[in-house]
Amino acid sequence: MSNKEVIIEPIRKLPEELGLEEIAVLAAIRKAEEDAHAVRTIPHEEVRRRFQGWISK
Repeated sequence: MSNKEVIIEPIRKLPEELGLEEIAVLAAIRKAEEDAHAVRTIPHEEVRRRFQGWISK
């Protein structure tokens, strides 16, 4: 199976009414789940600190 087929086959199985935005959200969720399982996450307190920096600008 080619790299292209590896990508296209799962997309073909998705419902027709799913748009590109929904597909992008599903991909982001899957990536986040993989990161969480691999412990590539940021502690909650660090997220809070960063968020405060974003909203105070």
